[in-house]
Amino acid sequence: MRYNKKLSKYTIVGGILVSIFGTLLHFAYEWSKENPVVGLFTPVNESTWEHMKLLFFPMLIYVLFEYYQLKTEFPEILWGGLTGVLIGTLAIPFLFYGYTGIIGKNYMIADIAIFFISVIVGFLISYSLADGEFSKGYKIVVTVTIILMIIAFVVFTYNPPNAGIFMVP
Repeated sequence: MRYNKKLSKYTIVGGILVSIFGTLLHFAYEWSKENPVVGLFTPVNESTWEHMKLLFFPMLIYVLFEYYQLKTEFPEILWGGLTGVLIGTLAIPFLFYGYTGIIGKNYMIADIAIFFISVIVGFLISYSLADGEFSKGYKIVVTVTIILMIIAFVVFTYNPPNAGIFMVP
């Protein structure tokens, strides 16, 4: 990716906004008096799965906004951005289970740092792929994966499987 001042500004602003809104979303379910609709898009418990929503939904919204703003200059920016959403979101459990698997317990400060690191990773991927060229097959896979993630977040919020990622550590 070549350096682009405008895209760099959008990337930095996006990272800051997603960090702020993701942090606020951590408390939104409680603030809403446990509104079930709010819970579909915000964590309803302290499981790793629920915390993936903190990055996924704010970054997805920002990527759609960024696409609308920059699609003339970067026609394929949507696919780079959606790839960043997926990789950033998946970085959360990867980093969490990586460090807790090594040291045997979790620390709140490390868990918080993982969120911010994952936001940075997501936006670095998004930026680096903004002027990429993507095949039709790639676009289909990314789109289907995003849709499946949205469905999974909705379904598993109130009906989580009995698996580690869905349990409170």
